Amino acid sequence: MNYFQSILRSLGQVMFQNNVYTGLIFLIGIFYNSLILGFAALLGTIVSISTAQILNYSKDEIQDGLYGFNGALTGIALWYFFGFSIPTFVALIISAALTTVLNYYLKKIIPPFTFPFIIITWLMMIFFLFVLDFSLVSSSFPKENTLQLLSFSTNSFGQIMFQENKITGVLFLFGILINSRISAIYGVYAAILGSLIGLIFKEPISIINAGFMGYNAILCAIALADKKRESFIWISISTFLSVILTIGFSDIGAIALTAPFVLSTWIVLKFKTYFK
Repeated sequence: MNYFQSILRSLGQVMFQNNVYTGLIFLIGIFYNSLILGFAALLGTIVSISTAQILNYSKDEIQDGLYGFNGALTGIALWYFFGFSIPTFVALIISAALTTVLNYYLKKIIPPFTFPFIIITWLMMIFFLFVLDFSLVSSSFPKENTLQLLSFSTNSFGQIMFQENKITGVLFLFGILINSRISAIYGVYAAILGSLIGLIFKEPISIINAGFMGYNAILCAIALADKKRESFIWISISTFLSVILTIGFSDIGAIALTAPFVLSTWIVLKFKTYFK
């Protein structure tokens, strides 16, 4: 097994792209926006892959990055929300390892997607906020009155890995494009549609421009993308559901992460099976 390729494929699998070059472009995009989050992505991926190797999980699945991407997301999330410190460093290692184990058992009953990342990160956030009394790293959004197509479309891609940066978003889109044209096309469609749905529901323009209404929609689109005509309908439905869920999580004061994507895609996959 080529360990370096497995790391890059893991990063690519965050957006369902089993491609070394895609993973490399994603990594470059993260480092372009944030050195600390770039290292978090690498460390989370390495820990997840190493855990899978220690537990003798499928070598082919490890090579294809199926055990690394949840660890990458968890690592980025922890340092994004709480910054770098000794406690968050230890938490990253523990969390990334746990995502591998959870992913192994979940995939026996349901497509896990990023659900291991969601569960482990939520638990760690609860622990840091209410047990260790940590505070979230503060972030602010400038008040904006104009919807900006370039901002919300590129930032939607960046927000998949907690990167609010137009250049990073463009790099992510390019990384998808070199592996799957259909995924890139549907991804752009979902980013725009999701953001417009957010506008219809009167979400703040600054939140829309930051990409928060589009990133879950992009993941839905890529997960469901193929060349069948009906895929356009399913992707549109899942995009709508993801935005509604994103707004719902926000209304109850919860950090959604990629839960709207996972829930929406599970629902649509169930409906697809029913109609078949």
